Amino acid sequence: MINEIEESARRAITELIEVSGIKEHQILVIGCSSSEIMGSKIGTNSAMEAAEAVYRGISPILKEHNIYLAVQCCEHLNRCIILEEEARRAYGYEEVNVVPHPHAGGSFATCAYANMKEPVAVEEIKAHAGMDIGDTLIGMHLKAVAVPVRLNVKKIGEANLVCARTRPKFIGGERAQYKIKGER
Repeated sequence: MINEIEESARRAITELIEVSGIKEHQILVIGCSSSEIMGSKIGTNSAMEAAEAVYRGISPILKEHNIYLAVQCCEHLNRCIILEEEARRAYGYEEVNVVPHPHAGGSFATCAYANMKEPVAVEEIKAHAGMDIGDTLIGMHLKAVAVPVRLNVKKIGEANLVCARTRPKFIGGERAQYKIKGER
Protein backbone atom coordinates (compact mmCIF):
# COMPACT_ATOMS: atom_id res chain seq x y z
CA MET A 1 0.00 0.00 0.00
CA ILE A 2 2.86 2.44 0.76
CA ASN A 3 4.16 2.19 -2.82
CA GLU A 4 0.65 2.93 -4.12
CA ILE A 5 0.42 6.00 -1.87
CA GLU A 6 3.73 7.32 -3.19
CA GLU A 7 2.75 6.69 -6.81
CA SER A 8 -0.70 8.31 -6.36
CA ALA A 9 0.94 11.38 -4.80
CA ARG A 10 3.44 11.58 -7.68
CA ARG A 11 0.71 11.33 -10.31
CA ALA A 12 -1.50 13.86 -8.51
CA ILE A 13 1.23 16.51 -8.07
CA THR A 14 2.37 16.10 -11.68
CA GLU A 15 -1.16 16.58 -12.96
CA LEU A 16 -1.87 19.50 -10.61
CA ILE A 17 1.24 21.36 -11.80
CA GLU A 18 0.19 20.81 -15.42
CA VAL A 19 -3.48 21.75 -14.97
CA SER A 20 -3.09 24.63 -12.49
CA GLY A 21 -0.49 26.61 -14.40
CA ILE A 22 1.58 27.21 -11.25
CA LYS A 23 4.96 28.73 -12.11
CA GLU A 24 8.53 28.60 -10.83
CA HIS A 25 9.05 30.15 -7.39
CA GLN A 26 5.33 30.16 -6.62
CA ILE A 27 3.94 28.38 -3.57
CA LEU A 28 1.94 25.17 -3.51
CA VAL A 29 0.35 24.36 -0.15
CA ILE A 30 -0.39 20.78 0.88
CA GLY A 31 -2.50 19.64 3.78
CA CYS A 32 -2.27 15.93 4.44
CA SER A 33 -3.97 13.64 6.94
CA SER A 34 -1.99 10.44 7.22
CA SER A 35 -4.84 9.07 9.36
CA GLU A 36 -7.29 9.53 6.47
CA ILE A 37 -4.82 8.00 4.01
CA MET A 38 -4.74 4.88 6.19
CA GLY A 39 -8.56 4.75 6.43
CA SER A 40 -9.01 6.30 9.89
CA LYS A 41 -10.72 9.50 11.01
CA ILE A 42 -8.56 12.61 10.67
CA GLY A 43 -6.33 13.16 13.70
CA THR A 44 -6.76 9.67 15.17
CA ASN A 45 -4.09 7.43 13.66
CA SER A 46 -1.00 9.39 12.64
CA ALA A 47 1.10 7.29 10.25
CA MET A 48 4.64 8.42 9.47
CA GLU A 49 5.03 5.76 6.75
CA ALA A 50 2.09 7.21 4.82
CA ALA A 51 3.35 10.78 5.27
CA GLU A 52 6.83 9.81 4.12
CA ALA A 53 5.39 8.09 1.04
CA VAL A 54 3.44 11.23 0.08
CA TYR A 55 6.53 13.37 0.64
CA ARG A 56 8.68 11.06 -1.51
CA GLY A 57 6.04 11.27 -4.24
CA ILE A 58 5.68 15.05 -4.33
CA SER A 59 8.96 16.60 -3.20
CA PRO A 60 11.17 15.67 -6.19
CA ILE A 61 8.52 16.85 -8.65
CA LEU A 62 8.17 20.23 -6.94
CA LYS A 63 11.97 20.64 -6.79
CA GLU A 64 12.23 19.75 -10.48
CA HIS A 65 9.76 22.57 -11.29
CA ASN A 66 11.28 25.03 -8.74
CA ILE A 67 7.96 25.34 -6.92
CA TYR A 68 8.01 26.11 -3.20
CA LEU A 69 6.36 23.49 -0.99
CA ALA A 70 4.30 24.77 1.95
CA VAL A 71 2.94 22.16 4.35
CA GLN A 72 -0.04 22.91 6.54
CA CYS A 73 0.17 21.67 10.13
CA CYS A 74 -2.86 20.33 11.97
CA GLU A 75 -5.27 22.34 14.09
CA HIS A 76 -3.15 21.80 17.24
CA LEU A 77 -0.65 24.25 15.73
CA ASN A 78 -3.44 26.48 14.37
CA ARG A 79 -2.77 25.19 10.86
CA CYS A 80 0.54 27.05 10.65
CA ILE A 81 2.78 26.39 7.66
CA ILE A 82 6.16 24.70 7.31
CA LEU A 83 8.25 25.90 4.35
CA GLU A 84 11.83 26.55 3.36
CA GLU A 85 13.54 29.69 4.72
CA GLU A 86 14.21 30.72 1.10
CA ALA A 87 10.46 30.83 0.40
CA ARG A 88 9.75 32.66 3.66
CA ARG A 89 12.29 35.36 2.74
CA ALA A 90 11.09 35.58 -0.88
CA TYR A 91 7.51 36.26 0.21
CA GLY A 92 8.28 38.24 3.38
CA TYR A 93 6.42 35.96 5.78
CA GLU A 94 7.13 36.30 9.49
CA GLU A 95 8.66 33.26 11.17
CA VAL A 96 7.06 31.74 14.27
CA ASN A 97 8.74 29.37 16.70
CA VAL A 98 7.37 25.84 16.63
CA VAL A 99 8.57 22.42 15.51
CA PRO A 100 5.86 19.98 14.42
CA HIS A 101 5.64 16.40 15.66
CA PRO A 102 3.13 13.69 14.77
CA HIS A 103 0.59 14.65 17.45
CA ALA A 104 0.95 18.44 17.18
CA GLY A 105 1.47 19.42 13.59
CA GLY A 106 0.89 16.03 12.03
CA SER A 107 3.00 13.36 10.40
CA PHE A 108 3.27 15.09 7.03
CA ALA A 109 4.44 18.39 8.56
CA THR A 110 6.87 16.44 10.76
CA CYS A 111 8.23 14.64 7.70
CA ALA A 112 8.55 17.87 5.70
CA TYR A 113 10.34 19.61 8.59
CA ALA A 114 12.80 16.71 8.87
CA ASN A 115 13.52 16.63 5.12
CA MET A 116 13.65 20.31 4.17
CA LYS A 117 17.06 21.96 3.90
CA GLU A 118 16.21 24.95 6.11
CA PRO A 119 12.63 24.55 7.43
CA VAL A 120 10.76 27.32 9.21
CA ALA A 121 7.21 27.82 10.44
CA VAL A 122 4.97 30.76 9.59
CA GLU A 123 1.42 31.52 10.70
CA GLU A 124 -0.14 32.06 7.32
CA ILE A 125 0.56 32.29 3.61
CA LYS A 126 -1.29 32.97 0.37
CA ALA A 127 -0.39 30.07 -1.93
CA HIS A 128 -0.91 29.94 -5.69
CA ALA A 129 -2.25 26.38 -5.72
CA GLY A 130 -3.02 23.66 -3.24
CA MET A 131 -3.59 20.00 -2.59
CA ASP A 132 -5.80 18.81 0.25
CA ILE A 133 -5.31 15.15 1.10
CA GLY A 134 -7.93 13.97 3.57
CA ASP A 135 -10.14 17.04 4.06
CA THR A 136 -7.61 19.14 5.99
CA LEU A 137 -9.15 22.47 4.90
CA ILE A 138 -6.27 24.32 3.21
CA GLY A 139 -8.47 27.14 1.89
CA MET A 140 -7.27 29.62 4.51
CA HIS A 141 -3.80 29.44 2.93
CA LEU A 142 -4.82 30.02 -0.70
CA LYS A 143 -4.86 33.35 -2.50
CA ALA A 144 -8.26 34.70 -3.47
CA VAL A 145 -9.83 33.48 -5.78
CA ALA A 146 -9.54 29.70 -5.36
CA VAL A 147 -10.73 27.63 -8.31
CA PRO A 148 -11.32 23.87 -7.95
CA VAL A 149 -9.09 21.64 -10.07
CA ARG A 150 -10.37 18.18 -10.95
CA LEU A 151 -7.66 15.55 -11.29
CA ASN A 152 -7.81 11.99 -12.53
CA VAL A 153 -6.41 10.92 -9.13
CA LYS A 154 -9.37 11.12 -6.71
CA LYS A 155 -7.81 9.56 -3.60
CA ILE A 156 -4.44 8.98 -2.03
CA GLY A 157 -4.76 5.81 -0.03
CA GLU A 158 -8.22 6.09 1.51
CA ALA A 159 -8.12 9.92 1.72
CA ASN A 160 -10.19 12.20 -0.49
CA LEU A 161 -8.11 14.45 -2.75
CA VAL A 162 -9.24 18.00 -3.49
CA CYS A 163 -7.06 20.46 -5.39
CA ALA A 164 -7.24 24.13 -6.33
CA ARG A 165 -5.50 26.80 -8.33
CA THR A 166 -5.95 30.52 -7.84
CA ARG A 167 -6.64 33.42 -10.18
CA PRO A 168 -6.67 37.19 -9.78
CA LYS A 169 -9.97 38.74 -8.70
CA PHE A 170 -12.15 40.22 -11.45
CA ILE A 171 -13.09 43.77 -10.56
CA GLY A 172 -15.23 46.35 -12.30
CA GLY A 173 -18.67 46.31 -13.77
CA GLU A 174 -20.35 45.98 -17.13
CA ARG A 175 -17.75 48.23 -18.82
CA ALA A 176 -14.74 46.30 -17.52
CA GLN A 177 -12.52 44.32 -19.86
CA TYR A 178 -10.28 41.47 -18.75
CA LYS A 179 -7.04 39.99 -19.99
CA ILE A 180 -7.32 36.67 -21.70
CA LYS A 181 -5.16 34.02 -20.02
CA GLY A 182 -1.60 34.25 -21.27
CA GLU A 183 -2.01 37.85 -22.48
CA ARG A 184 0.10 40.64 -20.94
